[in-house]
Parts: sequence; C-alpha cells; structure tokens
Amino acid sequence: MKIMSWNVNGLRAVHRKEAIQPILRKGFDVLCLQETKSSPEQLPKELQNPEKYFANFSSSELKKGYSGVAVYSKEKPIKVEIKVGVGELDKEGRTLIVHFKDFVLINSYFPQTSREDRLQQKMDYNDAILKNMKSLKSAGKKVVLCGDLNVAHEEIDLARPKENEGKAGFRPEERAWADELVAAGFIDVFRHFYPNKKEVYTFWDMKTRARERNVGWRIDYFFVSNILIKKLKSFKTLSNVYGSDHCPVVVEF
Repeated sequence: MKIMSWNVNGLRAVHRKEAIQPILRKGFDVLCLQETKSSPEQLPKELQNPEKYFANFSSSELKKGYSGVAVYSKEKPIKVEIKVGVGELDKEGRTLIVHFKDFVLINSYFPQTSREDRLQQKMDYNDAILKNMKSLKSAGKKVVLCGDLNVAHEEIDLARPKENEGKAGFRPEERAWADELVAAGFIDVFRHFYPNKKEVYTFWDMKTRARERNVGWRIDYFFVSNILIKKLKSFKTLSNVYGSDHCPVVVEF
C-alpha cells in the first residue's frame, strides 16, 4: 500500500497547473491533501469524484478559499470524522480522521504560528490530535498521521536553524510537542529510514525562490504507531514534483 501526502497550496490551482492529474493517474492507494482552499462544490467534477477513488473533504466553514483537507482512497472508509474538539479550529477544515478496516488515517493541516495569538490555539489543536491518537492506539487501532504539521522538529529539519530559532514553525513549544508524539510511541517514518540525512526538505518559501537554493524546511510528515514499523517498506520525498510551495511525501507499507 502506498499513501501520498501533499500540501497543494490550493487544489484548484494545482489542477489549473495540471500538477494534480499525474498524481491521480499514478494510482496511490490513498492520497491525502492539505490546504485545498476549496469546498467540494467549487471543484471540477474530476476532483469531486476522481475515477477509482472515494473522496472525502473537510472545508473551512469560516471563510472561502482557506485551509481545507481532502482524502482520496481506493478503499471505502468505514467512518469519517472532521472534528477533534477544538472549537473554532474545528471550523477551519483542518482534519480528516478516516477509519479503514486495517488502520485509522489522520490527515491534518496544522495551524501556523506566525501570529502570536495562534500559538495557544495550535498547542490546543496539537494536544487534541495527540489525545485522539493515544485513544485510538489504546483501543488497539493502528494509526497513521500525515500532513503539514507546520513544525521542523529538529535542527536537521531546516536549512537555517539558528536564524529561525524561536520563530513560527521552530518555536520551543511546537518542537516539544513533536517530542511528546515520539514519546507516545509514534514513529517519524522519514527519520526511521534516514536518521541522520540532511538537506531533505518539503517546503520552500516562494517569494525568495528558496527552492532553487534548497533553503527549506521539513514540515510534512508521516507518523505511525510503532506496531507498524515491521510493515514499513519505503519512504520517498518527491522534491521533483512542482505545483505548490510544498512537495509530496510517500510512505509504502
């Protein structure tokens, strides 16, 4: 099974750029998208109901063209949830918890903390996600978390750690939560395969043309229950895929 995760920075935009069509044709078993910036009725039919896929969406209830996540899966989900119990953030369309027969997938677009007033909101969201993951794990479920976590966990996960120390996406509180996630028995799949690999990023600032210089951040992840380690086959960072300021990541079980 192959699962792809990609912050598309606008699903309609990557469709216009003809960047999402090749991804759909590759036939991933599950395709998780973040920052779709659209509700289903705004999408062309081929994205509302892609051939050979079941489609599920969570969109912002607060404003159009903001946030949003989607999951396309070849297997029909048993149950789909869109809220984790964080008030206003639940209305921003940040979460899809998709229950399949063999595992539970959480596709999430975590809040960004460039505004100070968003930090506590993000920490509340982080805690709610981890609480859900722990609960599912305790119930004997195999859990896969993917998405744009909007944090570089360690210094090795961004090009310029000293310059960004304490800034959005590299705040101590955000990084400490990633430590909690690991301590709770969830594995960063990329680091499982590549514990010391440097200069592998998933996000680059477009305004400064940072991608050309590979001055980036690794903020897009797959975390899985430790029970799934024996099932892991490979992990790929598709830095050659364009269309967004992020690139896709793929895990194979």
